[in-house]
Amino acid sequence: MGSYEENLDTYLYQCVTGGPQAATAKSAEGLYFTLEDGQKVMDATGGAAVSAIGHGNKTVREAIIRQLDTVTYAHPGYFSNAPARELADWLVASTGGQMSRACILGSGSEAVEAALKLAYQYFAELTPQSPRINFISRRGSWHGCTIGALSVGDIKSRTTLFEPLLLKNVSKVSPCHPWRDMRKGETEEAYVARLKQELEDEFQRLGPETVCAFIVEPMVGTALGCVVALPGYLRAMKEVCDRHGALIIFDEIMCGLGRTGAQHAWMHDGVVPDIQTVGKVLGGGYAAISAMLVNDRVIRGLQEGNGSFIHAQTYQAQPLTCAAALATQQYIQANNLVENARCMGEYLGKELQQHLMDHPLVGDVRGRGLFWAVELTQDKITKAPWDPRLNLAKRIRSRGLEKGYDICIFSATGAADGWNGDQFLLAPPYIVQKQDVDEIVTRVVKVMNSVWEDIEPIVSGR
Repeated sequence: MGSYEENLDTYLYQCVTGGPQAATAKSAEGLYFTLEDGQKVMDATGGAAVSAIGHGNKTVREAIIRQLDTVTYAHPGYFSNAPARELADWLVASTGGQMSRACILGSGSEAVEAALKLAYQYFAELTPQSPRINFISRRGSWHGCTIGALSVGDIKSRTTLFEPLLLKNVSKVSPCHPWRDMRKGETEEAYVARLKQELEDEFQRLGPETVCAFIVEPMVGTALGCVVALPGYLRAMKEVCDRHGALIIFDEIMCGLGRTGAQHAWMHDGVVPDIQTVGKVLGGGYAAISAMLVNDRVIRGLQEGNGSFIHAQTYQAQPLTCAAALATQQYIQANNLVENARCMGEYLGKELQQHLMDHPLVGDVRGRGLFWAVELTQDKITKAPWDPRLNLAKRIRSRGLEKGYDICIFSATGAADGWNGDQFLLAPPYIVQKQDVDEIVTRVVKVMNSVWEDIEPIVSGR
């Protein structure tokens, strides 16, 4: 019988030295990868919540081939192209006309960078030498890995090293995270009011006339683990921004385009942003593509100035990626897959909560649509995270990829305070059926039980 520290040292050695190199995917079809050694692995995460229609979709593949036979690249500074125009029109229409323009870009990080630049340019066009240079974001958020996006994000393990490079005109307020941050006896309404006052106080601290925009994920993904904003929260945040003339940016790179069971995550609350970013599901894994959606207020501001957004990228509105994204979105629409994401998401959540809420590793199971997370804690009451040296989230992901478990699980850390805390996400493709959800839950539970068998003697000191 050894001490906790002795057992932990041995366990860490086994974890660090015993992990295999990343396997090579040979092919993929539907919900499954086939690896070079013949192992079939179930994709329960869509990568990073990307593969909304599964792998090997013939409709999208044929659309890509058709575009290959016409034009694959046309610089937007010289030419427009039909796939880009059609995709932009489709995106605007998907908002019910609430947004009026779409700018087609590359990665999600690029879309966030563009959103920050556009927000600043909007005010600069209206008032030359505008004092509005400050951005407010939230702790426990993630917006991308380029410098601007990294500056407004808050995953400590990804930002700390680069702090000397980050923007100095960004400040952060609390997220809407009722499971961790609501006080004892506090109602949801009182909690939302407290967060609204915190944002108001930050405006006042900075000087309301200096705030350019507040950027928020309507549903937080990686950083906190699928945290859904309480009813009334987004409206309260927008009221503060509107009162002071600032813009509100919704980052829906991870949670948008049907992932939450609504076409856009903001539709659950009926709160329309000034600027919105989308990605991941946009290309569905068939193209590296994102977009920025803009409402009339911002467009009118640009029209009063020089009439254009000062921004350009080499692969902006590339015909081939636009054709792939358009085919992906049309497939989702034609097959009513957003509704399927809502229905199957409700079932997935119920099954996860039934089978995992009482698990000794688990603190909380939460989510919406086909976007669910399991946060791991030592104690469900205190919500204390597990010792980070146990490396639980990565251990779960690695175990899932072993033969006999055969499932992709998206691991993440920092849910407790930015550094500490383990969580994992499940974001299966929208094509899942009830039997697929059952199989996902069965495999996840098997992984969790196996990892608990590993660490239970360690944490109990046996």
